[in-house]
Amino acid sequence: MTVDVLHPAAPADRRARVAVAVLFFTNGALFANLLPRYPQIKADLGIGNAAYGLAVAAFPAGAIVAGLAAGVLVRRFGSARVAVGGTLLTGVGILAAGLAESVAVFAAALFLAGAMDAFTDVAQNAHGLRVQRRYGRSIINSFHAIWSVGAVTGGSMAAGAIALGVPRGQHLLFSAVVFAVAACVALRYCLPGPDTEAAEETAAGAGTPAAGSVPAAGRRTTYVLAALVLIATAGTLVEDAGSSWATLYLSDSLHASVALAASGYVALVGAQFVGRLIGDRLVDRFGQRTVARSGALIAAVGMGLALAVPTVPGTVLGFAAAGFGVATLVPAAMHEADELPGLKPGSGLTIVSWLMRLGFLLSPPVVGLVADASSLRVGLLVVPFAGVLVLLLAGVLGPRRR
Repeated sequence: MTVDVLHPAAPADRRARVAVAVLFFTNGALFANLLPRYPQIKADLGIGNAAYGLAVAAFPAGAIVAGLAAGVLVRRFGSARVAVGGTLLTGVGILAAGLAESVAVFAAALFLAGAMDAFTDVAQNAHGLRVQRRYGRSIINSFHAIWSVGAVTGGSMAAGAIALGVPRGQHLLFSAVVFAVAACVALRYCLPGPDTEAAEETAAGAGTPAAGSVPAAGRRTTYVLAALVLIATAGTLVEDAGSSWATLYLSDSLHASVALAASGYVALVGAQFVGRLIGDRLVDRFGQRTVARSGALIAAVGMGLALAVPTVPGTVLGFAAAGFGVATLVPAAMHEADELPGLKPGSGLTIVSWLMRLGFLLSPPVVGLVADASSLRVGLLVVPFAGVLVLLLAGVLGPRRR
């Protein structure tokens, strides 16, 4: 048995870790500055719910349409540059959406912002995984925890701007400039050189043949990649259940007060943040596979009991269990996809990041249709279903590293 000896990270690696954390923070904060402005934008444009829903869907649609190009850009220009460039253009798209004077311009701006956000998402995760390889231990979950902090910060900035009566254009311009400057400064401290060396070293060390040279290896890679996509999508299904339906379920179905109904989503996001904060230590100690299975069991049992015996406190705890349980799923799927043999550097990560967004796009209408046909309580069974799905597929994730 061999044991890895962890050496202190080099100063350049530590600076790169901080730089990637800044990129994750800015990515979370940018779009969160726009979300609280949606009701005001809807009112100013004078549009109904249907037109508003279609316009807002332009953001995930843009991410899905453009997402596959992220890997090509990362290989051509480097993950750090693509992440920063995507951040700058995301800010432009969000500013344009906030200043839009028609539904068409609003949707087009969101489409641009979604496409650029997809580039940033893939690139910052690729660079984060590159830094993680230099550290020799898991740190990717901490980056996603920082993203959550950025989202809370951005939402708080927007709430403060609204409370102070700051015009929408000035607020979003300030947000775009501040986070653009932060991203550009972070670029100086990212790792230099191409992003291909890690994948090439992994392939050489494992004796991996070129893609397509061994059909069996190709089939195995395809199966694992499909499983990783489903694992990441399961995580997005649970996240969307909290953001789209938690408040509605607590207020309408369980008759909770307006203030208390919001606690379902807050519990999910808060528990997810805690799960990501401690996720790296858990992964290093027990491995991705065990952590994912344990989390999936917590999510399935916790939310399953909350739906079986519906009470307001139990449901809030159920959403908290779901958020904690899926905290590491998306980072785990991205990490494993980025290490898959037989694929060009960044391809596996790009495919997982691209296809998992279908969960955000398809989950709301699917749950809504089930709710209309039966009840929202039945529709929220998607959460324990996601947990069971991960339990079945978690075998493709890595075991504990010894």
